[in-house]
Amino acid sequence: MTVESLTAGQVMSRCLVAIKSDESPLMAWELMRRAGVHHLPVVEGRHVLGILTRELVSASWSGGPQEQSSRQVRALLGCERRPVVRPDTPLPRVAAAMLDAGCDAVPVVDGDGLSGIITAHDVLSAVAGRLRPAEGPREMVTGMFRLEPVLPSTLSPEGVA
Repeated sequence: MTVESLTAGQVMSRCLVAIKSDESPLMAWELMRRAGVHHLPVVEGRHVLGILTRELVSASWSGGPQEQSSRQVRALLGCERRPVVRPDTPLPRVAAAMLDAGCDAVPVVDGDGLSGIITAHDVLSAVAGRLRPAEGPREMVTGMFRLEPVLPSTLSPEGVA
């Protein structure tokens, strides 16, 4: 099998950690940290709105946990159109779309919505002949826990508020 004959569906990661559009940048950061990923699809149901990167979250960071927990990640996406590919898109076209858009990850969508994600790492793995065997059916997990910031209270010297 040559790189030119590979498709997005053969290269994409199927087990996804995604974030709902109304979640906070604090939640996005924690999901990325715990899952060990650099890209988070932002979703409403199975519809993908865009992809957050660690760089985008950190560049937009201002204030402390309280400010970050009151914002929504949909606001970080901006209005810029990002490429989306289908599972049958040839890998060279996926790579060209990523280069043209200046991004390092694209969502893969089918009739049901988000079905996977392809990152620059996935493309390089395919070129190097290191494809992962196709995982089972696709699985998308959005935040399975909720972060609540614990803010310091004003304590007296005795430790009593």
